[in-house]
Amino acid sequence: MTKTNPYAAGARGLCPHCGEGYLFDGFLKVAPTCEACGFELGKYETGDGAATFVILIAGTVCAFGALFSMFAWNWPVWLLLVVWLPAVLVITLGLMRPAKGLMVAAQVAQKASEAGRGDV
Repeated sequence: MTKTNPYAAGARGLCPHCGEGYLFDGFLKVAPTCEACGFELGKYETGDGAATFVILIAGTVCAFGALFSMFAWNWPVWLLLVVWLPAVLVITLGLMRPAKGLMVAAQVAQKASEAGRGDV
């Protein structure tokens, strides 16, 4: 058995432990267990971390693009809205799953669910 890169597997939406089973049960809900290896995925929770990074990335790209379009090409406001509002939606939805997969994979790779268990 080859060692799976948890980050590459998580970004593709696969189990960071084995790289074969699905990480998600739905669009963003982490599956309770991996159907391929039985690894318990439900104990890893990313909270709003992935959403924060995606908002910062999409906001930077689209705000810069909108401002550049407005000042360089003198686009009217309606054209800015028609182009850049859907761009925000596409970028956000396109990055959300890989970002959340990477956050879960980072927790799996660093064994974050075991942190602080033996300290008391």
